[in-house]
Amino acid sequence: MHIAVVQMTSRLGDKDANLETAAAWLETAAGSADLVCLPETFEVGYDVATLGDRLFELAEVVPGPTAEALGDLARRLDVSIVAGIVERDSVVPEVLYDTAVLISREGALAGRYRKSHLYPTEHRFFRPGDDLPVFDLDGTRVGVATCFELAFPEIVSTLARRGAQLVLNPSAVPVGFGYLQDLRSRARAQDNQIFVAAVNHVGIEGTAHYCGASQIAGPRGDVLARASTSEPGVITAELVLESIHAERLQEPVFRARRPELYER
Repeated sequence: MHIAVVQMTSRLGDKDANLETAAAWLETAAGSADLVCLPETFEVGYDVATLGDRLFELAEVVPGPTAEALGDLARRLDVSIVAGIVERDSVVPEVLYDTAVLISREGALAGRYRKSHLYPTEHRFFRPGDDLPVFDLDGTRVGVATCFELAFPEIVSTLARRGAQLVLNPSAVPVGFGYLQDLRSRARAQDNQIFVAAVNHVGIEGTAHYCGASQIAGPRGDVLARASTSEPGVITAELVLESIHAERLQEPVFRARRPELYER
């Protein structure tokens, strides 16, 4: 399959402007990709300290306006979309989640992942999810680990053991922490002999300055594509899914793995 990731600068709290920006980049990517991923909370920006309690006003249920708009774009452009948004609980509206929605190329909601391992500052606003699902999207088994979650090898190894061939990492990594994104993306890909795509914000949003450098890593830990550290844009890569099998034959990590020994 062919994948594209959209590295963008969001306008804090301006959902209409951010959706318009994302739509323009999706138009650019659609001709060369089967699946396109947008960053974490792309529709409102990620500077939660500045947004503060506005997050409760900006959040949406899923499905809701942003997911439906992405569905319309997916259907028109014939591409699957994964995007990070702020989700409001449909039963208890004061409960928010840092969620990734997965939209099929037919425009249907194919699933959602609620970030399960929150960064310390996120606990003020979000409740953690409690599942690590794997989804079938455009003929590929896809998992999501949001931003900080690449710090936990157990998350990605669990997704890989559940069949994930590609793990998407919608992120908001600030300047000064790009080395973690670079190292972890490649390490998690090579650890599990899968593809990992880290999709970051770039530039200044409120009081935050994001480092960009979105990247797509392959099963050998090699970088297949990397974005600028300062400019928005789209990067693409062809994922040769058969290379996962080839790597696992060459070094049979999954056949040797014994998870029952690692935690007693």
